[in-house]
Amino acid sequence: MLTAKEKERYERQILLDDMGAAGQEKLLSSRVLIIGAGGLGSPSSLYLAALGVGTIGLADGDKVELSNLPRQIIHMEKNIGKAKVLSAKELLQEQNPDVEIKIYNEFINKNNLADIIEDYDFVIDAVDNFTAKFLINDICVQKKKAYVHAGVLAYKGQLMTYVPGRGPCYRCLFGDVPPDTVPTCKTAGILSPVAGIIGTLEAVEAVKYITGIGSLLTGRLLTYNAATAKFRTINVPRDEKCMSCGLNKGE
Repeated sequence: MLTAKEKERYERQILLDDMGAAGQEKLLSSRVLIIGAGGLGSPSSLYLAALGVGTIGLADGDKVELSNLPRQIIHMEKNIGKAKVLSAKELLQEQNPDVEIKIYNEFINKNNLADIIEDYDFVIDAVDNFTAKFLINDICVQKKKAYVHAGVLAYKGQLMTYVPGRGPCYRCLFGDVPPDTVPTCKTAGILSPVAGIIGTLEAVEAVKYITGIGSLLTGRLLTYNAATAKFRTINVPRDEKCMSCGLNKGE
């Protein structure tokens, strides 16, 4: 049952068709892990805390730098040099003190990720390197965890949601880790609001998965080009020979 304070705080969400008090209660009891406390993790964590996700996990081993501030809106200049997860937790708890924030001040790797995601209902990929993205995909497939992938570069962004048994995974679309020559935000740049838009859409996917509202981006890659102000949805088939979720791997 929602408390009087919760009913008042989340009143506008409770009024939504298909949400109601039952949907809000699902959010309050849910657990979402955000891997990466940067350009994508900032807006997704802020919105998930604001709308009342009960437990938010933040995993990142990096520290706040001056060049982060234009797009990583959860960090303030006073926190330069501070661990990103600590900086993010500070603002999130100020935003909504009723949300539990669990932090993992470490970079994910094949030895720690399986244990970290164990207690979470949904995972948000908010990292900025391909090796980590493929690792998140492979561990989520292995552990049967739903997650949303996202990536941003220059004026463009994309996202897709994986749900076990309901569609393709990241490897179905991209195969394997690309060569080091592929451009990244460090080499090609990024328009800050693009990260905000895509990170916010990741939060929307988390909410839809938790509450059962609407249609998830399973089997669909949503792309956005800020320069042309265009969204596009691309259907993505499952690859039965996929190294991660293929039929020979089982689910």
